[in-house]
Amino acid sequence: QVQLVESGGGLVQAGGSLRLSCTASGLTFRLYTIGWFRQAPGKEREFVIFISAINGITYAEPVKGRFTISRDNAKNTVYLQMNSLNPEDTAVYYCAATLGPKPLQDDYNYWGQGTQVTVSS
Repeated sequence: QVQLVESGGGLVQAGGSLRLSCTASGLTFRLYTIGWFRQAPGKEREFVIFISAINGITYAEPVKGRFTISRDNAKNTVYLQMNSLNPEDTAVYYCAATLGPKPLQDDYNYWGQGTQVTVSS
């Protein structure tokens, strides 16, 4: 059974940083693209960033220059480093997994439960 578990969310002041983790089990982690998405209250879930199996990275425009992503295949974990956070980054953050190098949101097969990130002004 595939499981993705996010951790590291919390409350941070504007300008601060957080690092989220996504740890997977039940799949051959190194083969998967891992993406991060977020959903703010009253809004649709949106793409944030992904890292492919060969470490190709794609960013959403709002997070370029502020968010970075990395993976540790030995730990089945992907990290999302979020810097210069602002209140517009407040959302539930989800990680997801799929095979394939450049997936769209609907291509992701497995999803975590999400972790709340709240940025105060």
